[in-house]
Amino acid sequence: MQFYRVSGLSVASEIVLPGLIAGVPERVPQVTIRHGEVPESLPEPSGSGPTWQIADKQFLMRIPDIARFLLKGGSEIVVAPETEAGAVDIPIFILGTVFGILLHQREQIVLHASAVRVNGKAVLFCGPSVAGKSTLAAALAQRGYPLVTDDICTLATDGKDTKAGAPLVHPDGRQLKLWAQAIDRLDLAQQRGKRVRQTLEKFYVEPREVFTEPLALGAVYALREARPPHKHGIERPNVVAAALLLRRNAYRPLLVRRMDQKANYFHAATRIANFAGIFHLTRTLNFAEMPNIIASLEAHWLDLHLMEQAA
Repeated sequence: MQFYRVSGLSVASEIVLPGLIAGVPERVPQVTIRHGEVPESLPEPSGSGPTWQIADKQFLMRIPDIARFLLKGGSEIVVAPETEAGAVDIPIFILGTVFGILLHQREQIVLHASAVRVNGKAVLFCGPSVAGKSTLAAALAQRGYPLVTDDICTLATDGKDTKAGAPLVHPDGRQLKLWAQAIDRLDLAQQRGKRVRQTLEKFYVEPREVFTEPLALGAVYALREARPPHKHGIERPNVVAAALLLRRNAYRPLLVRRMDQKANYFHAATRIANFAGIFHLTRTLNFAEMPNIIASLEAHWLDLHLMEQAA
């Protein structure tokens, strides 16, 4: 059995999960991952899609030629491989879509985001796949802003997990997943680990620092490419637009509606707007522009009092 800390949760897994930092064994882990029998369908599903079904507190997902996954009540993941060749890719799906859905089962606010630490607070960068979240986080880490989490980010917006009402971000020591070109351009070859998938030129990259304690949220940026009508820069949408923006950047946003969490995300957006801020970050997808993008972020952090002016 392997033990990890993922999004603030203790995890015991029969399956080795590359890209995570090992956790401390606990007598009763919050999440268990094991091999077992997984049905091909659920009885009387309340919702379904081409590769998934929901029934009560169970979620069934099938990745063709890889595995079937049964998620139970936000505390257990049962895995049934479909082919021997595809089994090697099971961990990447557990760490992505499967765990994201499990967090939705636990009614967590889960964003498709990477995050870095700025003066003791977490700054998030949201966006769909290939939006450049991980690359921007890696470039900021090189600049001295340590990685907090990559690709999936869990927020606590109320209850005992918050400090003075401020939303909290749960780090998990997750390694970056970067394309080979980004690794070369950011001079991260010495930190490069194994391939994320055998068919991709994408690799795990070891973070220089690992955090285990929750961090207060500093700001949320939704990434978009600079193309008409959007121009370079940082802008703050109104409250209604910010709430919609947060929900669009949920991890697998379709499931926010299917799992009856729209109200939770609207409530979370309101609290984030009050204690931090939700912004558009519009920039060119060009490595040569990265120093300018970081400079504009640092200037914005000064305006938000996330940073202090250098002496």
